[in-house]
Amino acid sequence: MVHVLSSRVLLRPTDPERSRAFYGGQLALPVYREFGTGPDRGTVYFLGGGFLELSGRSDAPPSTATRLWLQVPDAAAAHDELRGAGVTVVRAPVREPWGLIEMWIEDPDGVPIVLVEVPADHPLRYRPGI
Repeated sequence: MVHVLSSRVLLRPTDPERSRAFYGGQLALPVYREFGTGPDRGTVYFLGGGFLELSGRSDAPPSTATRLWLQVPDAAAAHDELRGAGVTVVRAPVREPWGLIEMWIEDPDGVPIVLVEVPADHPLRYRPGI
């Protein structure tokens, strides 16, 4: 068995500066660390219990099979904050049949990002008898 101490998602954006403006500016993710210099420097952002690293550069955007799932405490508040920051909301918050409240945005390369609120009565949060 592999003992995992930490993890992160790695993205190779087509335009690193534009992606840093999105993740660090519009989403206001806090920076964990930066490395290297110049426009292709790496930036690692905090993502709750994980990290998102933007490093290097790609000629093509990531596959649509790549998606980010970010849990937020209040999807409606996140919606208002992100719209105020100029983020295009692909879909406003909706309570899904499986009980989560989901809102969809995408990064500058088209990477789908789902912001998820877990309601207090949802099985991910509420566990009877525990």
